[in-house]
Amino acid sequence: MRTTNRVLMAAAATAMALALAGCGSDDGGSKVPTAGGSTTSKASGSGGGSGDASGGGGELAAYIDGKRAFVKCLRENGVDAPDPDAKGQIDLGDNATLKKNPAYLKASQECASLNPPVPESLEKSLAPKLSPEQIKVRREYAECMQKNGAPDFPEPGPDGNVYGDAQWDQTSAGAKRATRTCAPIIGDPVDAGAGKG
Repeated sequence: MRTTNRVLMAAAATAMALALAGCGSDDGGSKVPTAGGSTTSKASGSGGGSGDASGGGGELAAYIDGKRAFVKCLRENGVDAPDPDAKGQIDLGDNATLKKNPAYLKASQECASLNPPVPESLEKSLAPKLSPEQIKVRREYAECMQKNGAPDFPEPGPDGNVYGDAQWDQTSAGAKRATRTCAPIIGDPVDAGAGKG
């Protein structure tokens, strides 16, 4: 069950990173690696971005190579996955649909060992810029979760985001209780259960 949670969390993180990456600019002449190992020229765009958000070309290249191997494995396991983009992001579509797709869930479990973690420098460039109020809310939520049954809930950084392989046990009774208790902090409706009467 925990492996499925990690896969779903990775899919959710990928979807979020994709949404954020869509706001970037195109450098007009960079090459995009394909899952087959070759590169394709990107179409000219209107932006003038650097194309290497990580600041470390070798780290980004290694990450993209890992993503290409992951995509190749997904395809070999029956999932029609697109090539990674210039930042290694893969547009797998709607996350809610992925969670219900048994073929994707099975393939992503089979290929999980090939899916590399996002380099921290790239992860930071893809992270949303939060307002002071949003940062405050995220810190309050993390503190609430930790005090109410999820002591391993990840602590947000100074910018309010969590980086790296932030794992926490979502399946324990304490974690479920903390999630219900702290939901109002982030605006999630609290599950009140079935009413009487």
